[in-house]
Amino acid sequence: MRVAVPLLCLALLTSACASAGGTAGPGTPPPPPPPPGSGGVLTDWRGPITAGDRDRLNRLDRAWSQALTEARRDEGSGDLASVGNLIDPDAARPGAEPPVGDYRCRTIKLGNQGGRGGLGYVVYGWFDCRIERTANGLRFSKLTGSQRQTGLLFPESAERMIFLGGLALSTEPNASSYGQNPERDIVGVWERFADRRWRLVMPYPVYESTLDLLEVVPR
Repeated sequence: MRVAVPLLCLALLTSACASAGGTAGPGTPPPPPPPPGSGGVLTDWRGPITAGDRDRLNRLDRAWSQALTEARRDEGSGDLASVGNLIDPDAARPGAEPPVGDYRCRTIKLGNQGGRGGLGYVVYGWFDCRIERTANGLRFSKLTGSQRQTGLLFPESAERMIFLGGLALSTEPNASSYGQNPERDIVGVWERFADRRWRLVMPYPVYESTLDLLEVVPR
């Protein structure tokens, strides 16, 4: 008994040290990513994403199919034929992460939440955008226009990144951070679809269309 007590104490002390910051056991799940603004680079979108946006992301293929059907069925505004493979769901290629810098961007809206009778598509003009590296990771911002997205791009694979951000309308100041206003939250997939051309694909946005595409090219 006199020998067993010190051994027991040593075992308890070792266990306590491990739980206080030692190496986690093989069955211990990784810690969640730090919240926005914590100063640590966010590497996994699965931590901050909301349940509603996760559902929208899971229905991306359905959104593509529905939006293209509506765009081909109904009249629209602008020259949809001029956008090329921007509207090809399978156009993504390796090299999704864009370099930091200033860009031009334009929005293409496909489909209509109001159903038949509305515009099947709208092709907008070009505005100013920017990619910058922040303490939380790579950030995309649409700087001009009446609908301005701002958010973080999360690494996902060689062919895509996940965008989580917010939306500012009209003369409003900068968009709120993701998760602060569900009606302004945006989820999307960022892809490179041609040489030095990227797109942000946003399924089932809150306003107007079935699928929003933001074409992004260097200035």
